[in-house]
Amino acid sequence: MRINNPANLQQEIHLLNGVAKLTHLGVIKIEGEDAVKFIHSQVTQDFSLLGLDAARLAAFCSIKGRIQASFIGFKRDTNLVLLICSQDILESTIKRLSSFVMRAKARLSNASEEYALYGLAGNATKDMATPADAMWSKLDIGEASLIRLYPASGVFRQMWVAPATGPRPQGTEMALAVWLWGEVLSAVTTITAQVVEAFIPQMLNYESIGG
Repeated sequence: MRINNPANLQQEIHLLNGVAKLTHLGVIKIEGEDAVKFIHSQVTQDFSLLGLDAARLAAFCSIKGRIQASFIGFKRDTNLVLLICSQDILESTIKRLSSFVMRAKARLSNASEEYALYGLAGNATKDMATPADAMWSKLDIGEASLIRLYPASGVFRQMWVAPATGPRPQGTEMALAVWLWGEVLSAVTTITAQVVEAFIPQMLNYESIGG
């Protein structure tokens, strides 16, 4: 999708309504009694104090402080952490992270086939039992998790993470290109293969958007 004239932006906002399947993203699963302790030591976010009612934006950086991967991460329980990241860097990220496991009781795997990821925008979003301004809040609905994302020019957005065998969230189908346009409007950057190690977190304002 392309907006030819920025002056038409508000006229095009109505397109951000519906449900998009997020095929460009994948899921890294970390299991084990040291899962939380392990990922806490590897990323820019405090996973040790993270409650089950929240998700977090996090960056995995090189020794020089440049971002190798970005995640939306959360706990499903005290021994299970899920990290959502760009599909094109998922396998290489697992390999890099796994090199630091050593004696930690944590197992990393590509769980992309186990979970379905959907983006909900506008009139497709669901009520959450959290304050309206609680960015990165999470609500578990059975085996599914619903995460509050940053809005796109004021349009409410959420991410739905659920077992692949479960039902699709209700709502009008929305093209992935429209969702990606909303990602740009939200000003939250997802690291992809083209920009691995191109930025440090401060260059992407991660300190200002919960990263």
